[in-house]
Amino acid sequence: MQKGDYDASVEKSVSRLQNSPKNSEAMEVLKTAYGLALQGHLRKIDEAKMSNDLFRWESVMYDYQKINQLADDINSCPACLAIVPNPSKYIAELADSKYNAAGARYGSGLGYLRENNRQSAKKAYYEFEKTINLQPDYKDAKAKMEDAYWAAVTRVVVQPIIVNSSLYKLSADYFQQQIDQYIAKYSRNKFVIFYGEEQATNQKIVPDQVLSLNFDDFVVGQTYVKERVEKLKRDSVVIGETRDKKPVYGTVKATLSIFEKNISSSGLLDMSITDWKTRKLVHQQKFPGTYVWRDSWASYKGDDRALSNQQLAITRRKEQLPPPPSALFLEFTKPIYNQLVEDIGYYYNNY
Repeated sequence: MQKGDYDASVEKSVSRLQNSPKNSEAMEVLKTAYGLALQGHLRKIDEAKMSNDLFRWESVMYDYQKINQLADDINSCPACLAIVPNPSKYIAELADSKYNAAGARYGSGLGYLRENNRQSAKKAYYEFEKTINLQPDYKDAKAKMEDAYWAAVTRVVVQPIIVNSSLYKLSADYFQQQIDQYIAKYSRNKFVIFYGEEQATNQKIVPDQVLSLNFDDFVVGQTYVKERVEKLKRDSVVIGETRDKKPVYGTVKATLSIFEKNISSSGLLDMSITDWKTRKLVHQQKFPGTYVWRDSWASYKGDDRALSNQQLAITRRKEQLPPPPSALFLEFTKPIYNQLVEDIGYYYNNY
C-alpha cells in the first residue's frame, strides 16, 4: 500500500481475512486501500474520457473491470463486507465502455480497409477481430473481418517440377509430393495460401504470385574408385617348429589392396517467386544437394597373418551393388528439400 499498489493491497487483505477473519492489520489495510484504489480508478476513467486517444474507451473499460473485480473479491469474503459493506460495481458503465471501444476499433478497421492495399487490409483484419472480441455482435464486423482477410491474403500457386527423364520421374514425383504436403499443411501465416497448379486451375484461382521450381543441373551416379596398396610385415610370428617341438619365429609379409568406391549424385534447384500481375521476379534462391554412396572392400596376397583383425575383416567383404539411379536421385534431393522449405518459411512467415 505504501508503494501505491492499492489493488494488490486489497487482494492481499481480502485473502488474509478469508483465512483469518479477525486479522486487525488486514482490516485496516482493506479499509484504506479500497478507498484509494476506487478513487484512483475513477480518476483514470475521467482522464481517459477527456483525452483525444482514439482507443480511450479501452482504458475506461480496463479500469471499470478492475473496480468490478475488487467488488467481487470483497463480496466473496464475509469479514470484508463488515469493513466495506457496499463495494461499488459499474456494470452498465462497463458495458457502455466495451461498446464504445468496439466502435472505435470498427471505425479504425474501416479506415484501413479503405486504403485498399494488402498491408492495410491485414491491419483492418486485426481491428475487426478486436471489435468482435469486445462486442461479438457489433454491426457487420464479422463480415468486414472476412472482407479484410481476403483482401490481405496472398495466393501463391506452386508449379510442379518438370524432370525430362523417365528414369528419374518417380523420384521427382516423390520430391514433388513432399513439397505438396508441406504447402498443404502450411499454417504459420494465415495471410498466405498455397495452391498446387491443378488445384488452382480447378478452383479458378487468380494467383498473386507463382512459385517455380526447376533443376538447373543434376548429375546422378558419378563413380570414383580408388585403390590403395599397403605392404604389410609382422615380426615374431611363429612360422614353424624345431625337431624338438620348439617354436620357430620369423617375419610374415603380405600385400593388401584396399578399394574405395564413391558414387556421387548432386543437383542444383532453382526457386523463383514471380509477381503474377507485373511478371517481376520478387524472390529467387538456389539450393544445392549432394549425396555420396560409399563402399569399400579389399584383397590381399601373401600371408594372412601379416594382417590385423580389422584388415582381415575387410578382405572378407565383397563389392556391393550400388542403389539404382532413381534412389540416388532421391537421396540428393533430401538436403535440397530441407533448405527449400526453410527458405519458403522464412520468406512467407511474416509476409
